[in-house]
Amino acid sequence: MTARGLTGGYGKDPVLENVNLEIRCGEVLVFVGRSGCGKSTLMNHLLGLLKPWKGVVEYRGINIWESPEKLDRARKRWGVLFQSGALLGSYTALENVMLPLQEFTPLNGVERKVTALHKLDMVGLADFAHYYPLELSGGMQKRAGLARAMAMDPEVLFFDEPSAGLDPVTSRSLDDLMLSINRTLGTTLVVVTHELDSIFAIGDRVVMLDIEARGIIAIGTPEELAFRHDDPRVKAFFGRKAAPSRP
Repeated sequence: MTARGLTGGYGKDPVLENVNLEIRCGEVLVFVGRSGCGKSTLMNHLLGLLKPWKGVVEYRGINIWESPEKLDRARKRWGVLFQSGALLGSYTALENVMLPLQEFTPLNGVERKVTALHKLDMVGLADFAHYYPLELSGGMQKRAGLARAMAMDPEVLFFDEPSAGLDPVTSRSLDDLMLSINRTLGTTLVVVTHELDSIFAIGDRVVMLDIEARGIIAIGTPEELAFRHDDPRVKAFFGRKAAPSRP
């Protein structure tokens, strides 16, 4: 996936200007920066949820905004876990995971159920398939949301602040699950987060955005940005973080 000359945002003033970015197949790419710097805006442009004012977003060499058909085909290859989990409260975990299969595949009812149960098993929720969201803990809701995002075997998974609202132990457990998906399935992960522990635990590369720059000011491994980058804005974000051991 590639963004070239991407400019966009909301209202009259752009949040991002002339952004160029390549997301490598199979990597875990993390977007970081202060609140309001454009992390979620960039993700929404890449996801096809927000049309760029200028520039191009390409997936497998195809401009996704060239036609509604191309955008629709690209979206079916992606999954997204929103910050809240975005589960439908009147549906069980199983029914939530089955929704995209019902909407976008020719699978029959039995096949949809088998597939959805497999995805729930992958995230450790096979025994909670018939629970409703309110009966699940915050971490379990995130896992159920992840199972739904994985329902159609996406090539790219997007995460918007996946650790938001979670305690440190649950957050690390979710990091481990995300990393396992990346390592075992080869799924590309794009993660918006401000959690330093998560950045070091899962990130192959980090993209740092800045409000005043209206775009990217640094790209590199977590260690490169934290310990070997001269930009004071990068140093201020990472502070005196000590790198933990990587998986």
